Amino acid sequence: MANLKEVRTRIASVSSTQQITSAMKMVSAAKFRRAQNAIIGMRPYADQLQEIIADIDTGDGVRTPYHAQRPHQNVLLVVVTSNKGLCGAFNSNVLKQAQQRIDHYRASLPAGAQLHVMSIGKKSSELLARQRDLPLSTHDDLLDSPSFDEIAALADDIMQRFAAAQLDHVEIIYNQFKNSLTQILSTEQFLPLTGESGNSSVTSTSAPTNDYIFEPSKNDILREMVPLTLRSTFYRIILDSLASEHGARMTAMQKATDNATELLKDLTLSYNKARQAAITNEIIEIVSGSEALKG
Repeated sequence: MANLKEVRTRIASVSSTQQITSAMKMVSAAKFRRAQNAIIGMRPYADQLQEIIADIDTGDGVRTPYHAQRPHQNVLLVVVTSNKGLCGAFNSNVLKQAQQRIDHYRASLPAGAQLHVMSIGKKSSELLARQRDLPLSTHDDLLDSPSFDEIAALADDIMQRFAAAQLDHVEIIYNQFKNSLTQILSTEQFLPLTGESGNSSVTSTSAPTNDYIFEPSKNDILREMVPLTLRSTFYRIILDSLASEHGARMTAMQKATDNATELLKDLTLSYNKARQAAITNEIIEIVSGSEALKG
């Protein structure tokens, strides 16, 4: 059995860890509520934009430069993780999926084709930077204080490169927020746009879902709305990832606090047993000494 000093040291260490994880859980809970409100408020707006775009371009063959289907010569993979750890499997799931997609494109792309990777989040940047043969751009600062203007500027850069045929295909890997306990690992095609406008919840049909009268023409409307929709989609993905991150960290810190509490109970029991054993030994020694003096 461990001596009293060792057990006291472990109790102090675990108690300190418990206080830290409990404080981190409270901080994550506050950030999670703000991130949750942001993504819940953003989703109806982004979904409605995608539905309108799907209504316009379904059936009539109306297209923009962002609908162009080209052979995959230049592929961009956007990987969204977090800047910090201690959030369970949040980052590792995204990184595993990213590595699978990288391996897939390395094996399937034709000779002369190029795979580019964009990392948003220090955890993915640190890992992907080790792959020297992979062109990598990082935008980790977007997650510190995300604003629509900064994120939209990055989306505009990707859109311009696609419209100029510098990119032929763009995918985004991220965690989609469901609730504080569940994050859905998603690989979403950002460009080119499909008949569903990048949203699997919008079903393509042979005729528009709604009977609209368009003024001005559909082409004019699409030229204005498609870039706005793509910016909103990119912003929604970042908000999804942030809400998922804070939810995962809050859950991980709660579990760590619970584990520390259980460990403290076991250590306290061990300490009491060791202390009782030490007291019993002292009593035995006193009694034995007293009996020896009587003899």
